[in-house]
Amino acid sequence: MTSGKDQSASSFPLPPGSWLGMLGGGQLGRMFCHAAQRLGYRVAVLDPAQDSPAGAVADLHIRAAYDDAEGIRQLAQRCPAVTTEFENVPASTLEQLAAEGVAVSPGAFAVAIVQDRTKEKAFIRSAGVPVAPYAPVFEKNDIAIASQSLFPGILKAARLGYDGKGQVRVATREEAMQAWDDLKTEACVLEAFAPLDYEISVVIARGRDGQAVTYDAARNEHRDGILAVSTVDPDALEPGLQERASRLAKELARELDYCGVMCVECFVLTDGSLLVNEIAPRPHNSGHHTIDSCGSSQFDQQVRTMAGLPLGCTQTLRPSVMLNLLGDLWFENGVQREPDWAGVLRVPQAHLHLYGKTEPRLGRKMGHITITGDTLAQAQERAAQAAGALGLVYQP
Repeated sequence: MTSGKDQSASSFPLPPGSWLGMLGGGQLGRMFCHAAQRLGYRVAVLDPAQDSPAGAVADLHIRAAYDDAEGIRQLAQRCPAVTTEFENVPASTLEQLAAEGVAVSPGAFAVAIVQDRTKEKAFIRSAGVPVAPYAPVFEKNDIAIASQSLFPGILKAARLGYDGKGQVRVATREEAMQAWDDLKTEACVLEAFAPLDYEISVVIARGRDGQAVTYDAARNEHRDGILAVSTVDPDALEPGLQERASRLAKELARELDYCGVMCVECFVLTDGSLLVNEIAPRPHNSGHHTIDSCGSSQFDQQVRTMAGLPLGCTQTLRPSVMLNLLGDLWFENGVQREPDWAGVLRVPQAHLHLYGKTEPRLGRKMGHITITGDTLAQAQERAAQAAGALGLVYQP
């Protein structure tokens, strides 16, 4: 076995057979493993769980905490390039790997910014990219003196919030102060509600040489703070929207000196203007459709950026609808049962992806279905059929 230090001293691109490292064992890591192995790479996953989705399919599972010195050393010795599948990996771990000569993507600087909403909002604004009006909250008195224009709004924990967790809608200052007490956190962001029309997201891949490509924007529908449906059809976007969203994503990636795949989530306001909501420094749930509807998937791009390969084609080959599958589908009247997968697979161009999680739980992401068609209307009709087989609520 060639060590990571030996290989990182050589020039990119890394040849097939090289080891790529993944921090995190969830479904994003699992889909990364599939993409990397298809291109001939071997993958080492560092994750503390015994039965993680990515660890189950990786060539090597290093079972260790993300800040475990010995686990990090093992990963660094084996892998010349390492990435992450979620933003809450300690930035210090990425710094340690980089100090060992590992090519880390994304870098610690970018991850440290997006791990903290107060830093993230300030960074986006400093880059000249519009965000919703907000105020950082470090103590309860910051809410007492906040501008009245921030109400009604939403109080968001600065760290560790995802899928609607750590967020409280607040109509008044008094509700915000109570929410601060309930969240029991050290820092928050108080953000005003914007006149929202709908939400989109743009996935971008940026290589070590600064070259960047974006996918067509996905129009997203959330339920209880969790992404439920993503719809992609470039012909259905308002004129100029894709160009504006792509430009914002590229500006942010450049300012972050980003290498890898990231997602920029945006609000489209009723007047047609764009606000950036947040950045995810990894592949994104709304980009899962790329596996079945684009020339190269977001996970292919993650491999390419790590290995120093040319970026792939992001063209949308056919319109698509992506339906998230939560653990709720496994329960009917409180009794656990298996969803009707045969009914789903009877639908033409319905692509089922299950993540290998052994225990379904309410609100837990268990898989997704991407339904494609020659037209958006056809994809939506098929999506309604697949949703009906599972008892999912879906209305185009």
